Amino acid sequence: MYIKRILLIIALIGLIGGGLFAYYVYQAVFSPNTNFDTETTTVFIPSGTTYPELRKIIHPLLKDPSSFDKIASKKGYTNKVKAGRYILKKGLNNNELVVLLRSKNTPIQLSFNNQERLENLAGRVAQQIEADSLSLIKAFKDEGFISEHEFTIDNALAMYIPNKYEFFWNTSAEQFRSRMLKEYKRFWNESRTSKAKNIGLTFTEVTTIASIVQKETAKVDERPRVAGVYMNRYKNGWKLDADPTVIYALKKHREDWGIVIKRVLFKDLELDSPYNTYKYKTLPPGPITMPDISSIDAVLNYEKHEYYFFVANVENFGYHKFAKTIAQHNRNKKQYINWINKQGVNR
Repeated sequence: MYIKRILLIIALIGLIGGGLFAYYVYQAVFSPNTNFDTETTTVFIPSGTTYPELRKIIHPLLKDPSSFDKIASKKGYTNKVKAGRYILKKGLNNNELVVLLRSKNTPIQLSFNNQERLENLAGRVAQQIEADSLSLIKAFKDEGFISEHEFTIDNALAMYIPNKYEFFWNTSAEQFRSRMLKEYKRFWNESRTSKAKNIGLTFTEVTTIASIVQKETAKVDERPRVAGVYMNRYKNGWKLDADPTVIYALKKHREDWGIVIKRVLFKDLELDSPYNTYKYKTLPPGPITMPDISSIDAVLNYEKHEYYFFVANVENFGYHKFAKTIAQHNRNKKQYINWINKQGVNR
């Protein structure tokens, strides 16, 4: 009888201990363990992060960090930390957190447009992915890559088609560049390739003229007409006489990309630069900005007309007045000059 009582007590102690252990395991694995008030929070884990480094990132977001550490260890996550962007939901338990952190790298929507130089593009992209601007610009200007894909340092910007793309946050500079090359080749499909061939321009030449069109007008519906003016000049062997190219040449000459030039002066037209289309008949060495897709397509589908001149329309701001003859253009231009003088715009 005495022995039975002892065995019963031992059994009860075992049951209680087992129950407590089971409760502890349940709490550690399945109880909610987040410590933020919003419905979700985003965690960025850099490439090469070790588990001790991850703890500094994740622990402030947890109610019980030590229980997370134990589950992470049990599930083998401590030796396999994965870089990326992860969206944690309020109320997740340790098991769900570990599963998410090792398998649900959430992509971002990366976008860019109208960047003036590769340096500007690098800065814009670096704001959105892990790669920093220095590594990006190094990749963009890599001579081997540029040469291999038949670009030059002056026209390499043409490879980056402005749009919105899906990327993982932990994308490297080289991975970003490779993806953009694929998107470039996809953009120049059979239809666009055929149109470029029909107007006698290479892809980068189309983009270069499109960059001028982009700078000339913000009105998408007017771009094909502006493109038609430049194509008329180009096909007839004229100089393009494009003010935006002179402004770009001035910025490049002064090494001052932040300067704002609202008015091109006669003395500016004498600047000896391959970008100065008042001085040279050839196209600029490359785009003077990153044109929108609408500007590229405006060149490929330029309006067929007999206009060779245009000037800002002060009666319909944002648009331009077009002219077939220099006499008509000078009348339009006089109206614009009178207006800009009244505004006191001297530079």
